[in-house]
Amino acid sequence: GFLQSCAVEVDVKDASNATCLYAEWMMRFLITYETNSSDYKTATLNLSSSVTHNGSVCGNDTQAALLAVQFGEGHSWSVNFTKTNETYRGDFVTFTYNTNDTAVFPDAKRKGPVTIVVKETMHPVQLNHVFVCHNSAFFEAENVTQIFWNVTLQAFVQNGTVSKKESRCPADRPTSAPTVPPTTANVTTASTTTLSPAPTTAPKPVENPDTGNYSLKSGNKTCLLATVGLQLNVSQDKPLLINVNPKTTSADGTCGNTTATLKLNDGNSTLIGF
Repeated sequence: GFLQSCAVEVDVKDASNATCLYAEWMMRFLITYETNSSDYKTATLNLSSSVTHNGSVCGNDTQAALLAVQFGEGHSWSVNFTKTNETYRGDFVTFTYNTNDTAVFPDAKRKGPVTIVVKETMHPVQLNHVFVCHNSAFFEAENVTQIFWNVTLQAFVQNGTVSKKESRCPADRPTSAPTVPPTTANVTTASTTTLSPAPTTAPKPVENPDTGNYSLKSGNKTCLLATVGLQLNVSQDKPLLINVNPKTTSADGTCGNTTATLKLNDGNSTLIGF
């Protein structure tokens, strides 16, 4: 479903027409809104083919850089970046959607622009490095879920040239295979005894997943509780079955008045959102 959104590329120039801020990414928004009949609907807002970047700022040692885009019927999104001596990072994301856009928000009870501000959790990126993240990431605020993927960006570009050095997000980093220690079957000794090959055994079938108890709290009260065993069936050249281990899986998410989201992370960047 992500392919329905358009990619956007922004190349911000300084006074000497040199690139100072560069970004290319895809994003979409899921927005829950109230209708005139007092029920709730979830709208999907994608980037349009025509995007402007008015108000974007290069930034410097004392001023934050700002990446700002406008699209569709009165919608806008921006993120500001600050830097230290060695790194830069995103600080706040501001998203404004306009419910006067009847194509996206039919029969909306509230009319006009609505602004959501989220404190960004982007990890610091070394200066003169490009931040790259092809995997999708999302975060929520109030009644809005923001989803991003295929992200390439660099703030505070040096000498007007986008760097070739990449800083990958954790979800893009390959996981290394575990090291298998030597066993008596594959260690050569100075013995004249001939070892028989180990018998071939059939692959062990994947057992049913263990049941986990996942909960969220709002203040001191539990607002969401799930007791469930989860197994992922991934379609590849060879089918891959993965059991979600509740002992190593953490629960996160949000509870609202009309919606709740449960996110499960097993520590290896496997994220499932309900």
